[in-house]
Amino acid sequence: MAGGGGTPDGGLCMQVIARTNDPIRLSFLVALLKDAGIESVVLDGYINGAEGGIGAFPRRLAVAEEDESRARLVLRQAGEA
Repeated sequence: MAGGGGTPDGGLCMQVIARTNDPIRLSFLVALLKDAGIESVVLDGYINGAEGGIGAFPRRLAVAEEDESRARLVLRQAGEA
């Protein structure tokens, strides 16, 4: 794993930085990070079909491990941490 974080198979290590049941807030958080040049991934986005849309399972927002501290700062500065 020379040169930064990752997994032995070459994948990225991801860190969850937020959990929410609110799709509007989730979209806002993704936009904040994108504006800051940070790529993010929404995890559990398709659980809605399995849960019947009741909001029992929060969606998770993850970023690459090397972007975690900067991403948390962006969210904190926006009052979203």
